[in-house]
Amino acid sequence: MTLLHAFILGLIQALTEFFPVSSSAHLKIMKLFLGIEDVQGSVLFDLSCHLGTLIAVLYFLKKEIATILSRDHKKMFLLFIALIPLVPAYFLLKPLREFASKTEYLGYCLLGTALILFLGHYLRLPRKNQGTSKRDLKDALCIGAMQTAALIPGISRSASTIACASVLGWQANDAVRFSFLLSIPTILGGNMLEIAKIAFSKEPGQIAIPMQGCLIAFITSLIVGLIMVGVAMKILEKGNLRPFAFYCAALGTFALFYFGRG
Repeated sequence: MTLLHAFILGLIQALTEFFPVSSSAHLKIMKLFLGIEDVQGSVLFDLSCHLGTLIAVLYFLKKEIATILSRDHKKMFLLFIALIPLVPAYFLLKPLREFASKTEYLGYCLLGTALILFLGHYLRLPRKNQGTSKRDLKDALCIGAMQTAALIPGISRSASTIACASVLGWQANDAVRFSFLLSIPTILGGNMLEIAKIAFSKEPGQIAIPMQGCLIAFITSLIVGLIMVGVAMKILEKGNLRPFAFYCAALGTFALFYFGRG
């Protein structure tokens, strides 16, 4: 991997992270086009990309985060409830994640993201007991359960959570903000698990990706991410998920024929 490759991948991460199109799928597709193999150190490089956009969303939502931590304990509790399904799903879905991570299945997963987005745009369930604590807890649990689908490579986390909230009758701005807030502990926790795996690996070996590449990817994803997070928020709060659904359907079809078997 060259430093130019690191810059391109950091840019791709920043341009796709905040939209419901699966940034991990875009990184994988771009790596394939650049001829970059999944060598030792690839996980660390991907973490560098995600860390940049994570800091960007932390900065963008800093006032809302401070409010949640200081006095909005209800929203904090709902975010905690939404995280609960991830714990068992992370371990239970491991065989499926390893199977679906094969390149030839990437197109199917992107088509799955497109289907989720179409359902999120068109489907609305009857909303009973609106505004009650019991209803809010059920909604948070449903959104959290839907988020587990993103453990499968190519399924967008934000598409899953925003679409689920929309189907449950949430306003677009509430759905988007809850999804962005939920991404913070989700991505942070996932990164910590991956770092722990690297730290406790019995065979650390030689890192094939230079640290300069990780640094360039981090800086690029952070700087561009600071711009893109606000842009994405404004677009998504309009509540129109169809353009992203069509995009994922087109990219999924392309990936299916280009990388798929036969």
